[in-house]
Amino acid sequence: MPEGRIVKALSGFYYVADEGRIYSCRARGLFKKKGAKVTPLVGDWVVYDAINEEEGYVMEVGERTNELVRPPISNVDQAVLVFSMYKPMFSSLLLDKFLAHTERVGIDSVIVLSKADQVSQEEVDVIVRKYEAIGYQVIPTSTVDERGLEEVRSILHDRITVFAGQSGVGKSSLINKLFPGVSLQTGDVSHKLGRGKHTTRHVELIPLPGGGYVADTPGFSSLEFIDFTELDLAESFRDFAALSPDCKFRGCLHLSEPSCAVQAALKEGKLSEERYEHYKQFREELKEYQRRNKPW
Repeated sequence: MPEGRIVKALSGFYYVADEGRIYSCRARGLFKKKGAKVTPLVGDWVVYDAINEEEGYVMEVGERTNELVRPPISNVDQAVLVFSMYKPMFSSLLLDKFLAHTERVGIDSVIVLSKADQVSQEEVDVIVRKYEAIGYQVIPTSTVDERGLEEVRSILHDRITVFAGQSGVGKSSLINKLFPGVSLQTGDVSHKLGRGKHTTRHVELIPLPGGGYVADTPGFSSLEFIDFTELDLAESFRDFAALSPDCKFRGCLHLSEPSCAVQAALKEGKLSEERYEHYKQFREELKEYQRRNKPW
C-alpha cells in the first residue's frame, strides 16, 4: 500500500498528500502503539488504501519523531519563535517559556526578531549574543528594510515548521512577505496572560514554493506546564542541561543542592541570571498548576 503524509484533519477526515495528489481518508479501525490508542495527527506519515483517485482509508500510522498536544501536530522539524523588538516590546520571559515547551518535546527552535529596524543595533545584538551563546539560531528581521528575510526563507526549505510568538509580532506578515499568496491564520498567545485565544480552527500544513510546509495552526493554546515534572523543567533549559552531568547529584534541580554545576556557573558569571530567575518563576507556576490539578 502507498504511503503519504496527513496535511489536514477535519471532521473525521484525514487529507493525505502523496506525490501531488490529496486523498480524503477515513481512519479504518483503531490504531495502537504499545497498548495505547493512537489518533492520527497532521504531520503523520501513514499507510493508506486508495479506493479511487480522491478517497481512501488510513490503514497504519508511522512512528513519530515528536508530537505536540496544543496544537495537535506531529513530526515537526522546527519551531520558529517570532518575537518583536518594538510594539510589543521584546519579552525574554515569554521567549524562555516558549523555549522550555519546545525543548520539552524535542523540537529545535529558531528565534526570529521582528521589527529589528525599530530599535538600535546594540539592543538587537545583546539578545542575539545571549541566545546564540545558549545554542539557538537567532535571526533579526525587518519587513521594512528586508533584513534577515532570505535567511528565514532558507531555514524553512524542505522542513515542517510551526510558527509561534507574541501577539502582534507580524508572523503572518513575515510569511506573506517571504511567500506572496501564502496565507496563514496563526494564533497568538496573550503576552499578559500567557494563554491563547479560544479557537476551534483546524491544523493544516501549507506547502511552500520550493518545498517544505508551514503549519497553519491556532497557535499554542496553553503555555501552562502540563505534563512537566520538576526535572523536565530543569532539563528544558538547554544551558542548564549542558552542565547537569557535572552536578554531584543525578537529577539535580539546581536550587540548593551541594556541588551544583549550574549554581557554580552562575557565581562565575557564565550563565544568565535572568534566565535562572525565569526558571525559578516557572517552577512556581508548575507547582501552582500541580496544586490546581491535584487528583483527590
